[in-house]
Amino acid sequence: MIIYGVALLSLCTLMGLFLGDLLGVLLGIPANVGGVGIAMILLIFGGSYLVKKRPLHPKTEQGIEFWSAIYIPIVVAMAAQQNVYGALSGGPTAILAGTLAVVLSFMLVPVLTKLGQPEKSTIAVTANN
Repeated sequence: MIIYGVALLSLCTLMGLFLGDLLGVLLGIPANVGGVGIAMILLIFGGSYLVKKRPLHPKTEQGIEFWSAIYIPIVVAMAAQQNVYGALSGGPTAILAGTLAVVLSFMLVPVLTKLGQPEKSTIAVTANN
């Protein structure tokens, strides 16, 4: 059922925004820092975990895969809610936090790529000489 995909998306959004606000408080910035990115990473990992590790009803799996597949428009919609001016007025710490978030995101690309690939079985082939 597609409702499970919506539930997963909602849970990841709420957790991401909470963690982004918490990160902002810890850094002394009166804004959400990286909440959208955190939510998207949680959505990717949560969706992959549920699809690969648990036996799901096909409709449930389709719902989770659907919402995981359209995460880019969701990121755009969530980013529209962010207070960019508030983050930038936080000074160099906000800029550093944003830069680190981008660098870490780029570093996660190989991890996410491996996560999305099917597992390869290793079969030893011996040649007769």
